[in-house]
Amino acid sequence: MKVYTPVLFAVSACLVSASTMAKPEHDDASAAPGQAEQDSEQATDIASITADRGIVTRPGRFTIEPSFSHAHSNATQVAVEGYTVIPALLIGLINISEVQRDIFVGAMSLKYGFTSRFEAALRVPYLSIQEDLREREAFEGTPVDTLRESSGEGLGDIELSARYQLNDGLDGWPYIIGSFRVKAPTGDSPYDVDRQIINDSQGNPIGVELAERPTGSGFWSFEPGVSFIYPSDPAVLYGNLSYVYTLKDEKGYENGNTVNPGDVVRYGFGMGFAFNERTSFSLGYDHSIIRKTTYERDIDLFSANFDSIQIGSLAFGLSQRLTSSTTLSLTVNVGVTENAPNTEITLKLPISL
Repeated sequence: MKVYTPVLFAVSACLVSASTMAKPEHDDASAAPGQAEQDSEQATDIASITADRGIVTRPGRFTIEPSFSHAHSNATQVAVEGYTVIPALLIGLINISEVQRDIFVGAMSLKYGFTSRFEAALRVPYLSIQEDLREREAFEGTPVDTLRESSGEGLGDIELSARYQLNDGLDGWPYIIGSFRVKAPTGDSPYDVDRQIINDSQGNPIGVELAERPTGSGFWSFEPGVSFIYPSDPAVLYGNLSYVYTLKDEKGYENGNTVNPGDVVRYGFGMGFAFNERTSFSLGYDHSIIRKTTYERDIDLFSANFDSIQIGSLAFGLSQRLTSSTTLSLTVNVGVTENAPNTEITLKLPISL
């Protein structure tokens, strides 16, 4: 019986390739000679839901993947200055501000399969960010709203990654892939743009304002990870786990001297299935736990932060195989935690040569 495994889609601003795979009639190691090699070759067509977590590219194959994504976020912040007479009565001022942010990312990704188990990839993003802040003057009794706008655009952080397929997926085992990704601080970081401290009417610092939006993190980061893809008729199950280690760096006295960004733990899981040889659908969940940033010199203005930030999102994807070497995929991410983008839409067109 011939079963088509699905093409899994991409989450967040991520790389993905899409196609289908014909499952062989015999999965055990005692199959006919060359069956393991054939199974491994067919497995290279399976794509993963997140960046750089799929079966490796076939040897000698070069893939060009242009992509475009749009992420939208909005948040409302309430600040209260006053005191309560009784639990239901507040004497003082309430300041409400609303922030809307739109991030557009155009990226070009290049992947090449060196062997049947090893591939390398390069991703170059370009970002355009628009942020609007509507608020009233902090802690002032005025009915007038003000609107402040800021933006930024430029090259983002370039990524270089490598993946190695650890097994052949035989004897009931999933395909297991190890990965390693390096991100270089090529974009403008928050420490590269002009900033100013925002004070309230009494001159107390209440925040920091950037003159323009940064397009990069400003730090080197390294991400080892492992993922699996398990074909299970008529679906494909997948999961991934990775750890992002970020190098601390000297950012100047005004920024707390040496800044140590919090490391990140990422994991995700989901499933996908194919409607036919060309069309497939996927559903998944992705979560990141970002640890608190620390400073060599204490900065009271930045010290009141949570120990970690939770970012989780649900992903829905649809992939259409246009030709034998070209696939069009659309992914929609919906944030389920407060710090995640409300929505993110990603369109990708991987072309294999």
